[in-house]
Amino acid sequence: MSQFSTALLLKTKTVTIRDIVCNGECRHKSDEECAHKTSLVYPYRGVFMRHVGRNDTVAEANQVLFFNAGQGYRISHPVDGGDACIDLSIDESLLAELAPGDQVQAGELFGFKRQRRRVDPRAQALVALLRHGLRRNVAETLEAETLALTLVRRSLGERTSHAAGASAGRQKLVDRAKLVLSSDLARRWTLAEIATEVGVSPVYLTQVFQQVEATPLYRYQLRLRLARALDLLGEYEDLTALGLDLGFSSHSHFTSSFRQAYGQTPAEFQRATRLRA
Repeated sequence: MSQFSTALLLKTKTVTIRDIVCNGECRHKSDEECAHKTSLVYPYRGVFMRHVGRNDTVAEANQVLFFNAGQGYRISHPVDGGDACIDLSIDESLLAELAPGDQVQAGELFGFKRQRRRVDPRAQALVALLRHGLRRNVAETLEAETLALTLVRRSLGERTSHAAGASAGRQKLVDRAKLVLSSDLARRWTLAEIATEVGVSPVYLTQVFQQVEATPLYRYQLRLRLARALDLLGEYEDLTALGLDLGFSSHSHFTSSFRQAYGQTPAEFQRATRLRA
């Protein structure tokens, strides 16, 4: 069986959207690959590592990754389960218009300076709307193009996204904590357990995580769970079971957290994306 499967969801003069699923067989660094076109990649399930030179990046559902044209990279899967991502590329002139100048690298080829940015819950919801709508043929082309441009704009906005800034050592510490959380989203981790896994004190872990990601560790975990809920809404009729399977203490806890993040209850989101009647 092939390690990858790719589904073309939309292709117009403005935007190309692909749904890419990887089974995660490549536990160690893959052979080097090269992006032929600059694109924004939104993981929505699972986790992987991208390696660009000496720079390592954890890719999970709270992030958008920038794959620059002509840039070599390797992929690994330190956590079981593989991953799935939406790969979004838009016309380069439009991307240059959307991207703030301080995020773009100098040179003839258009590309981004950073490997990633943390996206907000609204961006996660847009990814889900695009994927579910295009997969089920309920999103019209104009709607999908507009949602895609809105997603890119939101992913690059200073108010709606975050670029981590810290020393390499602190970033690696935070990345280890992310891998711990991603290894079992439903587990009700304690701070002491995570700190033990990454080899630091609970106090130091919370301080460094807040500094690097500008959000508390518990909220980061919550957003990972909610992003997984967005992915699974089409597979569950019993939303109470979905919430419990993802580690929420009750249906009301799941519903209130989902509404706070995305502005709708899980049932309302199902109906809006026509996942359920």
